[in-house]
Amino acid sequence: MATGKQQKIQCEIKTDLNLLLECLKYQMDHPASQKEALLTIYSACQQNSNASDYFREIGGLLFIHGLAKSSVHSMVKEAALFTLGGLAETNVFSQQMLCTSGLFKDLHKVLTNKDSSVNLKRMSVYVLLVLVSNNKSGQTHVRESGCLDVLLHLFRTIISASQGNLLDQNISQYQLWSSVCSTLCACVNNPQNDDNQRTCSLVFPYAKDLLQSSIKPEIVRPICSFIGLTVANNSKIQCVFVSIGGLAVLDKLLVKLTHNSLENSSNTKLAVVVTKTLDACITDNRETVVLNLLPKYSIVPNLLTLLSNNFLDPGEQFSIILTLGHCTESCGKILFYIYAIYVNLKLTLRHS
Repeated sequence: MATGKQQKIQCEIKTDLNLLLECLKYQMDHPASQKEALLTIYSACQQNSNASDYFREIGGLLFIHGLAKSSVHSMVKEAALFTLGGLAETNVFSQQMLCTSGLFKDLHKVLTNKDSSVNLKRMSVYVLLVLVSNNKSGQTHVRESGCLDVLLHLFRTIISASQGNLLDQNISQYQLWSSVCSTLCACVNNPQNDDNQRTCSLVFPYAKDLLQSSIKPEIVRPICSFIGLTVANNSKIQCVFVSIGGLAVLDKLLVKLTHNSLENSSNTKLAVVVTKTLDACITDNRETVVLNLLPKYSIVPNLLTLLSNNFLDPGEQFSIILTLGHCTESCGKILFYIYAIYVNLKLTLRHS
């Protein structure tokens, strides 16, 4: 049972939330006041899970949804979407209430409106991320509403292979792109969604081009996460990625990173990320990919070189060993040869 002090705190929070909701309703001509009230609601509900339940019960969640849809003030729409995302992120019941075709259609409208600001789009993507995370229903809505197609369009167009320096020139655009990548990852994973994986595989050529043009961690990490989750546990999608030359691009990227990794810990960490992506791309296609394609590349020797790096922690070493195992388990005859290379490599590095 709650103590008297806890009951008093809960009572005070409920009073505050009621007052904040009234402020939202009666300050329609004062966008700055509404924005402040929204951010205060967000903060209160982030700190207290019971507050989210109470705010939903008094109609606050639905009112903010309406505010995000109808307000003529951009700052209010942005703050309303941010608050909706925060409420749904910390409370599964709020997530379920917001996970409707209507809200997804509203978000689609914002994302396709040429007059929407970058920040408004970013808040819309944030809400999508929260609604599809660990939520099969959300993953279905995002596809059927057309929001998934819009996300893929943003993935293709915000950053191109010729704009690798966007991170330096326009941080807000990069933040939007990064949010899109995170949301696409949630659209295909946990639970795994075969339909969304198939749809997301359509942008593999663009992902491949970006990996060919940049070795910046801020570009490589999100793309590798997206590729790795899109192909995960799906042999057909793995074949799609391999068929467009994706394995060759990852091989070249691994060569670049491994070559520069001995004196650079950041390159080492990034090489491990690429290694995990490679592993995801071959795990369910060992007979087709491992036997027929891996011999064409220098993946195994580079993984052995990387394994000898002093910057690796045990978890990273395990990831590399696991990938090596998937690369070689169908090729028993070369296992002893690989081990000999590894031992020789360790001796060379030790005496250099």
